[in-house]
Amino acid sequence: MKKLFVAFIAVMMAITLASCATTQSADKTTGSEMAQPPKPGVVAVEVTEWTATVKSVDYAKKTVVLDRDGKTATVDASYAKRLDEIKPGDVVKVAHVEELAIYVRKAEQGPMATEARTVELAPKTQGPGGIITETKQVVANVEAIDYTQRTITLQRPDGSVKTFKVSDAVEKFDQIKKGDQVVLEYTDAIAISVEKP
Repeated sequence: MKKLFVAFIAVMMAITLASCATTQSADKTTGSEMAQPPKPGVVAVEVTEWTATVKSVDYAKKTVVLDRDGKTATVDASYAKRLDEIKPGDVVKVAHVEELAIYVRKAEQGPMATEARTVELAPKTQGPGGIITETKQVVANVEAIDYTQRTITLQRPDGSVKTFKVSDAVEKFDQIKKGDQVVLEYTDAIAISVEKP
């Protein structure tokens, strides 16, 4: 989780928050809150798709050797429920989606870090496959902010406090206040399907 927080800070300081997007809480919003400009926020999504051919399957060790453009890799298939249906020559299609959302909100709770994982397998009427989704969230409290020096002091989930320099590229910096929270939500999803050649 420490690595995730470091990545969170690096991304937060580098992104031009205001020019990309803004977010606003949809629940319990009053008319006066709606009239105020939204807090800074940004969402970035990256999608990667590729295919590979199954070279071999070790059913006892639950591993699959994949060939992608002449390069091979051994994949751990211990989570696979229908490994016995995968044969050499089958085509594996993978779609990998990464989404990173960073936004500032009014404080709702203390700093925290959470993780969740879901696995959804393809039905028997389809070929082997499924979707694995992992979501991580890190929340840090804004303890102090210096608009002149462009620094922000955050309390991390482990209770430690650290001050960071904020890039001039970050707009709406003046809208972040002491007592706000900076939230990072990272979602990593992989969809895998196996098709006969």
